[in-house]
Amino acid sequence: MRWLTYRSVRDSEFHAGLLVDQDVHGHPMVGSLLPLLGDLEGARTVVQDAPFEVVALAEADVHAPIPVPPSIRDFMSFEAHVVTSMEASGATVDPVWYEQPVFYFTNPAAVRGPADPVAISPGSEQYDYELELAAVMGREISDATPAEAVAAVAGYLLLCDWSARDLQFREMRQALGPAKGKDGATSFGPLLVTPDELGERVGNGYDVALTASVNGTAYSSGNWADLHWSFGQMIAYASRGTRLVPGDVIGSGTVGTGCILELSRVHGSERYPWLRPGDVVTLDAPPLGSITATVEASAPAPDWRAVVTVDA
Repeated sequence: MRWLTYRSVRDSEFHAGLLVDQDVHGHPMVGSLLPLLGDLEGARTVVQDAPFEVVALAEADVHAPIPVPPSIRDFMSFEAHVVTSMEASGATVDPVWYEQPVFYFTNPAAVRGPADPVAISPGSEQYDYELELAAVMGREISDATPAEAVAAVAGYLLLCDWSARDLQFREMRQALGPAKGKDGATSFGPLLVTPDELGERVGNGYDVALTASVNGTAYSSGNWADLHWSFGQMIAYASRGTRLVPGDVIGSGTVGTGCILELSRVHGSERYPWLRPGDVVTLDAPPLGSITATVEASAPAPDWRAVVTVDA
């Protein structure tokens, strides 16, 4: 199944929609896809028996499948990216990376849809995209095995982790973060795709190609099957001693060559400059759909260093 969240012209509300060929079959319940994640088969029956409406995909106002997830954990699970990005930051891969998966929390309030523009983080001169994919949890788990973890996944989506590299590296020197370097935006692809649509597993993933371009020029190319840590392992680790709930998003981390940081390290910054206002970034991963985002200038931001005076 291929699900999405769209805003209906009929009632101006969000609805979940099942994509059938190139038509969106709307679910009658008002709201995003999130409440349906635990029983997508049941939701499909409802849509098939009594769709709210049928809209051509080309005419639908498509948003992020999960517009405000409960949480977003973003891992770092493609070895090629880890090696090159560490070199770019003047470091080497810590042996712990090969012993356990690692992740950070990012901002659920900063989710963008597949066609939404993205503003450069205030103060950043080194703005970057990151080509990733993500699992979305369909039911609650805790202390799960990898098999139990992957069985609790509702589906997968394409993800772009927008990164202000200069802010990121500055703050991470304090042994915390990333914080503001990753806080501005995370784009989700249009579709939540159930595992049965993805074919046979290959290694730690599926044979799904992921690509990215900037202003029509090919930049990144990778494959889901190149994962070092599987989603089952990542999710099982994330569930240790805590709860994962429906709608939680588990990002894979960046595929090899999947960002400007890597490409400029290998091929030079003249060939792969940092993103600037007006640049158009396109990420694609059939059958997960694509993300196309226009980069905008950062909005004016007040000086956070200003001294606050309080009247007596």
